[in-house]
Amino acid sequence: MVIYSKKAQDKIETVMREFKLGELESGKGGKGGIVKSRKQAIAIGISEARREGDKVPKEKG
Repeated sequence: MVIYSKKAQDKIETVMREFKLGELESGKGGKGGIVKSRKQAIAIGISEARREGDKVPKEKG
């Protein structure tokens, strides 16, 4: 079982809400377009949480 900090969970929850509403964009400055994949949305949330210094498991590989 992977353990995330509370702040990381909140960040991922926020990103998923944006994804459901169709407001989540990928790439630098949103130039990559709207995110259409659930997996991509989760990856964006995890990377943003990691950038803020929240407790997130290490990347595989």
